[in-house]
Amino acid sequence: GLTERAATARVAADSGASLSTGDAIILGAVEGITEYLPVSSTGHLLITERLLDIGTGADKDATDTYTVVIQVGAIAAVALLYGSQLLGMLRGLLGQNAAGVRLLRNILLAFSPVAVAGLLLNAWIDAHLFSIGAVIAALVSGAVLMLAAERWRQQPGKTSSRKEPSDLSAKEAFGIGVMQCLALWPGTSRSMVTMVGGYFCGLSPARAAEFSFLVGLPTLAGAAVYKGAKAGPAMIAVFGWPHVLVGTLVAAVSAALAVRFLVHYLTRHGLGVFAVYRLLLAGLLAWVFLR
Repeated sequence: GLTERAATARVAADSGASLSTGDAIILGAVEGITEYLPVSSTGHLLITERLLDIGTGADKDATDTYTVVIQVGAIAAVALLYGSQLLGMLRGLLGQNAAGVRLLRNILLAFSPVAVAGLLLNAWIDAHLFSIGAVIAALVSGAVLMLAAERWRQQPGKTSSRKEPSDLSAKEAFGIGVMQCLALWPGTSRSMVTMVGGYFCGLSPARAAEFSFLVGLPTLAGAAVYKGAKAGPAMIAVFGWPHVLVGTLVAAVSAALAVRFLVHYLTRHGLGVFAVYRLLLAGLLAWVFLR
């Protein structure tokens, strides 16, 4: 309850837990850059927190909440970059854009499985999957899936540069949503599984990334609201509003740059290099935490 969270916050504050402006900027940049790249924001944040020497003591809950809440910046970046698609969905609700209605339907269908699974499994995931070993296993498994998907995509006729996210059938959109449930396993990468799902539904790399970004809006917003409501007061008591705002702003700017880079890169090269990067990250995590 609130009393318990307030007590946790007091313990953290009394223990000297703090977040410098530099720490806030670094965490915001790491969150923004890795949230939409298929490389696992969780794995990068674990390393960053270890290097900054935060999130390992009484401030762990506050740090975990902080890294989720500043996702609001990443959400804002995509909302601005893909404003025309959001406007199209709004016009669709007014009966003025058929493609916008289909896109909204597909986003909701892709969001619904992970929303239900997240609520049902949240406590179990926190208890069993938030470990270094689990994150490393997810990074490696994800890399293997990406390499297999990239090989599959390169076969003639498997994906189309002309197929849009609004062209997905209801079944295909829901299937991508089911795949997104895999991202509840920390280290998997939500953007990775939704992009791979887009591949299997015939979307080109750039269009799969676009759909991943849009599906991420309700997914990340839901996580931020849930975590903020649950532990936000304790986080503010420990770190203060200024650092939350700094982290959110930096996350917004860095996410915008990362999204622009990713779409440009995927159009030419696909996901393969990110799979190799994930294997290197898994090795780095093992070296830092398990030796």
